[in-house]
Amino acid sequence: MEPAAHHCHPSITVARSLDRSIPESICSKQCLPGYKRILKLGMHKCCFECLPCSEGEISNETDSVSCLKCPEDQWPNDMNECVPKPIEFLSYKNDPTVFIVSILTALCFVKTSTILGIFILFRDTPVVRANNQTLSFILLVSIMLSFLCVFLFLGRPTHVTCMLRQTSFGIIFSVAISSILAKTIMVYMAFKATKPGSSWRKFIGVKITNCVVFFCSVLQILLSIIWLSTSPPFPEKNSHVYKDKIIFQCNEGSMVAFSILLSYMGLLAAVSFIVAFLARNLPDSFNEAKNITFSMLVVCSVWVAFIPSYMSVTGKNTVLVEIFAVISSSVGILGCIFFPKCFIILVRPELNTKSGLSRQMKTKL
Repeated sequence: MEPAAHHCHPSITVARSLDRSIPESICSKQCLPGYKRILKLGMHKCCFECLPCSEGEISNETDSVSCLKCPEDQWPNDMNECVPKPIEFLSYKNDPTVFIVSILTALCFVKTSTILGIFILFRDTPVVRANNQTLSFILLVSIMLSFLCVFLFLGRPTHVTCMLRQTSFGIIFSVAISSILAKTIMVYMAFKATKPGSSWRKFIGVKITNCVVFFCSVLQILLSIIWLSTSPPFPEKNSHVYKDKIIFQCNEGSMVAFSILLSYMGLLAAVSFIVAFLARNLPDSFNEAKNITFSMLVVCSVWVAFIPSYMSVTGKNTVLVEIFAVISSSVGILGCIFFPKCFIILVRPELNTKSGLSRQMKTKL
């Protein structure tokens, strides 16, 4: 006897017409586009099942036996076609976050400019002249430029903006912190020099404060030059963070250099905080060490919180975290150091005299 022929068990569909009937034998339905045919184990080849294509793959034919993988810069759409992935960055055109950040930064810049104008207008008054008015002007200009640095983080990344965003802010903010350090050192030295026979008197002068600002700033400039000359930041399209979109971002080039730049700013802020904390209770009506202590506490807190936040987010959120740190630290310095002085100048002008400040010092004592 011959063995029975192996065949599938079809369902019979009879198409009726006026002149004839055509039987059709089928075991599985057709696989639509977006699916691929997979043979069922232990069954005839006319019996198969349809499986959807994996992520990033398409099949644009009926009963396709395989799926095609989209190129790295493309992704399947609802029409089962490979289309370019959307490119994500902080765009001025279609991102409301950029509009909000721009308005906030512009307001902070205008507010800082207004304070600078007030200090220039009242530059001969005791409050402004206290603790070296030149350092106050340098500090205010540095804060204004720090706010302007925010715009380097917005928009489509380019080679120029990628190279300037970190280094320019690092240099400008180092100038600001070194100015605060110089102001704090001057407060401490001025108090020591008031004691009879003190050797600190020969160190009192503009040269000491200028040297502090100059050397602290030059060191940050040298670090930035080394970074840009060895491994400069550059724009890149990152398609590995998200499967369905491309992140257009700035690659820092060297994370070691970036870490050194931030660490140096943190070192200056920490030293300023320690010196200001030691000088906070000196009996001087012009003493702003307490205000500097609070401002450096704000700066250190912001940048300590920045590190884990920066490492835990991806995409354009990393840029937003750094923008928040830049704005928060600059506003902290502005509010803690200059708002109290503006309050005395504009609201309590009777205290902005030598006699008024003397009475204020006697009240503290």
